[in-house]
Amino acid sequence: MRLFLIGCLAALTVQTALADNGRLIATGGASSLEGAAGGGITPWAVLAGYGEQHEWGATAFATTVNLADYRLDVAGLALAYDNRVELSFARQRFDLGTLVHRLNLPDDHLGQDVLGMKVRLLGDVIYDRLPQVSLGLEYKHQNTFDIPRLVGARRDSDVEGYLAASRLWMGAAFGYNVLVNGSLRYSRANETGLLGFGGDRRDRRSLLKEGSVALLFNPRWAVGVEYREKPDNLSFAGESDWADLFVGYFPNKHVSVVLAYARLGEIATLADQNGTYLSLQGSF
Repeated sequence: MRLFLIGCLAALTVQTALADNGRLIATGGASSLEGAAGGGITPWAVLAGYGEQHEWGATAFATTVNLADYRLDVAGLALAYDNRVELSFARQRFDLGTLVHRLNLPDDHLGQDVLGMKVRLLGDVIYDRLPQVSLGLEYKHQNTFDIPRLVGARRDSDVEGYLAASRLWMGAAFGYNVLVNGSLRYSRANETGLLGFGGDRRDRRSLLKEGSVALLFNPRWAVGVEYREKPDNLSFAGESDWADLFVGYFPNKHVSVVLAYARLGEIATLADQNGTYLSLQGSF
């Protein structure tokens, strides 16, 4: 909860030129767990905020995910310029709960910092015949590496890339707008990097599929699903693909709230890690 409050405070204090016109409400998406603009568990091709040509946009967010045996708290910032390039930062804390005592672990949590950059290559999410296509890079550093090392992770930091394409179809589903995003990620992160990178089973990057579909009932409400494929690099435990069902509320261009039911499967030997996802974002 401390990180959640820090993120809320940041959302109120960031000072950036506002972009009140131009891009439609909700087309900036929310903030992903790794800080980039998009959905909750996967980034989209859209950029943070609502800045258009020669304008700045920014977001600050806080997210908490409560699972059966774990809890993940994330806070971060993203800055975009010219609707062309985005820089982001996220700090993650993954509390290990009952697993600490069950396995006599040296730490009660895992931590990670994520620095990201995303560049729009071509197209536009609405106004072009081509979908908006963006290329992203993320540098991840695992800050508590004793546990990942014990279970077979090869390194505490790595760089991964993804290519995302997003398109908003106006009135495509019974008169409602539909946003579709598809991504390919090139990564060897274990549990997105919280358990380090590479493993005793496999130490090479994999090409992983991600996708999102959102139905916008009106400019302020959206409901949708997400999917994220995961690698399986560590022999000590399986790694499940992730999925969620979300509802997003965008009362204006400066605030958004996302509530989701997340199905994260097996994490670090504990199965059925499903629970609630709540994220608050301020946009400037």
